[in-house]
Amino acid sequence: MNDWLARLEARARQAPLGARVPLLARQQVVGSVKVGVLDALALDCLALQPDGWALLGRLQADITSNLNRVAHAMRDAQVGHVARYWRGEQLAVVSESGDILGSVERGAVRPLGIATRAVHLVGWVPDGRMWVQQRALTKANDPGMWDTMVGGMVPAQDSLQDALARETQEEAGLHLPQLHGVEHGGTVSIQKPSDGLADRGIGYTVERIDWFSALVPEGLEPVNMDGEVDRFELLERAEVLDRLHADAFTLEAALILVAALRY
Repeated sequence: MNDWLARLEARARQAPLGARVPLLARQQVVGSVKVGVLDALALDCLALQPDGWALLGRLQADITSNLNRVAHAMRDAQVGHVARYWRGEQLAVVSESGDILGSVERGAVRPLGIATRAVHLVGWVPDGRMWVQQRALTKANDPGMWDTMVGGMVPAQDSLQDALARETQEEAGLHLPQLHGVEHGGTVSIQKPSDGLADRGIGYTVERIDWFSALVPEGLEPVNMDGEVDRFELLERAEVLDRLHADAFTLEAALILVAALRY
């Protein structure tokens, strides 16, 4: 068990596969870029400085506009698989001190090494079993793997509570007021080369995940509404542990479930 936990924690803390330089906005680090990746884009909203690539402009609207110009240029140049992950959804771009400096297309966050936030919900039933989901085979990341009952990224316009409510409804067809004892369980974080981009070392994942737990009352069952879940299963604690040790869960879910089972 200790060896398995050590391997899990090591997977969540991996250095980039190649040299990266900081991405800056208003002289604050907001991400990182693999050396050479942006050189050929020749965008006037970017300037290569001694301390990294700097986005020009100081207003939030300017930073958002310039970041999305970079995202579109990377998509058009087929850099970093941006097109594959393009969602038409804006994620917040935050400084190291926590200030929101702008937003950017979701598909560009990994190639630009921009930190993201996500929410997950661990769903229990009164007898101590746990609802889990199997991700749809069409998912860009971790298709077919097992996950917590609900999980997803936090868009720029959402609070954590907003994102949790939306994901719960879209992925599980449930509304938070239907659940009992919804509470914040903790946070986990990941820093590692991005899946699907690791062959070229372009993408780097930096993510903080806030997880919540709740009791799903008897008679309620999750039903997927957005096509991103293949199925749900209700598992005993021992079955969850077996699947964890078999690496059947996504890395994020595994970190959360280890914490939830101890909670």
